[in-house]
Amino acid sequence: MTRAILMAVLVATPALVLPDITSDAQQFAFICAFFAASLVFIEYFSAYPSILEFRFAPPFNRIRFATMFFSIFALSSAFTFGSSSNLVNGVMHALASLIGTVTDVPYSPVRLVLLTLPANADMEAISYVRMAAGMSYTASLLSLILFYFFVRVLDWPTKNGAFNVWVNLPLFDPTAGGDVLPRLIRDGRVNIVLGFLLPFIFPALVEITSGALGPALWSDPQTLIWTMTIWAFFPASMVMRGIAMLRVAAMIDQDRRRAYAEAQQLQHI
Repeated sequence: MTRAILMAVLVATPALVLPDITSDAQQFAFICAFFAASLVFIEYFSAYPSILEFRFAPPFNRIRFATMFFSIFALSSAFTFGSSSNLVNGVMHALASLIGTVTDVPYSPVRLVLLTLPANADMEAISYVRMAAGMSYTASLLSLILFYFFVRVLDWPTKNGAFNVWVNLPLFDPTAGGDVLPRLIRDGRVNIVLGFLLPFIFPALVEITSGALGPALWSDPQTLIWTMTIWAFFPASMVMRGIAMLRVAAMIDQDRRRAYAEAQQLQHI
C-alpha cells in the first residue's frame, strides 16, 4: 500500500505543485496517478511475478523510484519559483540553473536537446529546457553511479540472500532459446548500449517530428517536466537493467564453475 501511495504522489506532483494548471489537466493527472498506484499495488500484492523486474532484489527499484521522484519534484519546484518564492523553490531553481549551465557543453545530450528548440524560442523557454534536461540527466547519471556502487562494492544482490531468476526477471524465460548464460550476457550488453545511445537519439526524433508535436512540447511546464524526466530516466533504467543482468550472468557462471570443480574433486576421490 505504501508503494502505491508513493507512486500516486509521484505522478500527481507536477499537477499539485505547478501554478496555473487547468482543472482538466489536474483531473487527467489524478486519473494517471490512480492507475499507476493500482498497477504497483497489484504487482506487489500478487505472490507471482508479472512485469515488474527485480521485485525481491532491493534497492534496484528503490533507486529508480527515488531518481524519478527527485527529478519530478525538483523541476516542479524550480518552475514554481517565479510565482511562489520560498526556500525550497529557490534552492531547486538555483540548483537546476547551475546544473543546466554546467551540463550544456558541446556534443552533450543537454546541448542536443536545446538544438531541437525552434529558432524563435525566447530565452525563458531555453532556460527552462536547459534546467529540465540538465537536472534530469544528472539525476539519472547519479542513479547509475549509485547502483554500480551497490553491485561492485556491496556485492548486490547476494546480500539479500538467494536470487531467484524467475521471480526477479519475469519477462525473461530461462527455458527458451538455449543456454541461459549467453542470453543474459547478450541482453545485458544490448540494454547498456541502447541506454547510452537513447539520450542522443531522442533529440533527433524530436527534431524530425517537431512539426507534428508542435510548440506545446516545450512551452507547457508539465509536459516539459515529464518529457525530460522520461528522456533521462528510461535510458538510465535500461543501463541499470543491463548491469543487473550481467551481474546475474556472472553469478550463474560462478555457480557453474563451483559445481564443476566439486564434481571434478568427487571423481578423483
